[in-house]
Amino acid sequence: MLRVGILTSGGDCQALNATMRGVVKGLYQNRDDLEIYGFLEGYKGLIHGNYQKMEAKDFSGILTKGGTILGTSRQPFKLMRVIGEDGIDKVKAMKDTYKKLKLDCLVVLGGNGTQKTANLLSEEGLNVVSLPKTIDNDIYGTEVTFGFQSAVDIATSAIDCIHTTADSHGRVFIVEVMGHKVGWLTLYAGIAGGADVILLPEIPYDIDNVIQAIERRKNQGKRFTILAVAEGAISKEDASLSKKAYKEKVKQRAYPTVSYEIAQQILEKTGQEVRVTVPGHTQRGGGPCAYDRVLSTRLGAKAAEMILNKEYGYMASVVNGEISKTKLSQVAGTLKMVDPESEMIKEARLLGISFGDKKI
Repeated sequence: MLRVGILTSGGDCQALNATMRGVVKGLYQNRDDLEIYGFLEGYKGLIHGNYQKMEAKDFSGILTKGGTILGTSRQPFKLMRVIGEDGIDKVKAMKDTYKKLKLDCLVVLGGNGTQKTANLLSEEGLNVVSLPKTIDNDIYGTEVTFGFQSAVDIATSAIDCIHTTADSHGRVFIVEVMGHKVGWLTLYAGIAGGADVILLPEIPYDIDNVIQAIERRKNQGKRFTILAVAEGAISKEDASLSKKAYKEKVKQRAYPTVSYEIAQQILEKTGQEVRVTVPGHTQRGGGPCAYDRVLSTRLGAKAAEMILNKEYGYMASVVNGEISKTKLSQVAGTLKMVDPESEMIKEARLLGISFGDKKI
């Protein structure tokens, strides 16, 4: 009998169900003696023994369904070894649940924090296979994550819709795109949506350079300017602060997000009307796009292959354009950042897109 546990942890995204379907279909096609245990609400289910035994039919018809049929929750990695007020040793509890169900493998779908905990459990002796989920595309060891392209499509659509109203009113519009630490989503959506200014966490901006880009368009007879701004966009001034000082400054910020602060600065310095649009969680909602359905199915099949071959301690990944695997120990704790000197950034600059770090 092959007993496999599966969970989805952290923020949701569009292709979680499609990926689980790929894993389970791959296993059922090759093993008749199979038991699947789905842990509810991520690691919380594994910690508290909250699970349900699942059948093949439970994973049927979910290829196009967004979210996760298992539910999810955030369990910060830094607290995994901290015993809280409930007195529960979370790592021990997860291992006990795994052993109680006599699992042969645990399949984990999630982002960076999830991968760190998956590696922790692997180091604790559990057989773990993971899959790279995040709309941020910031997981090290894979060229792309499932959920990313679906989010790019939604964020791009938001920018597309802004073009007509921005042109009609001759305004400056800021579209705030998800991404606290990395700017992949903002970069791709900004280019795809024809944004004039793209502000990323990896490239600190100078507000005067942003305004220069706006004024340049105005002098060229352009009626509007669109800025694609990542949630984690940061000014050069703030980037020079210590991490502690910056966090304190953010706490005291008079604006809900950096986008509103930038909007106020533009208004004060130019007198131009500025509007802020925040697509927010729509970027991780709805069903997966066709690209993500294919990617998640392929990654799921790879995870199934690893389980059947007893190749544990790996994450299914995309390497050099092919479906491959990467050691969890290499993935855990490393963010895949946008390289400010990458060809994509250079190409965008060549087209006149401003990243706010220099005048154009």
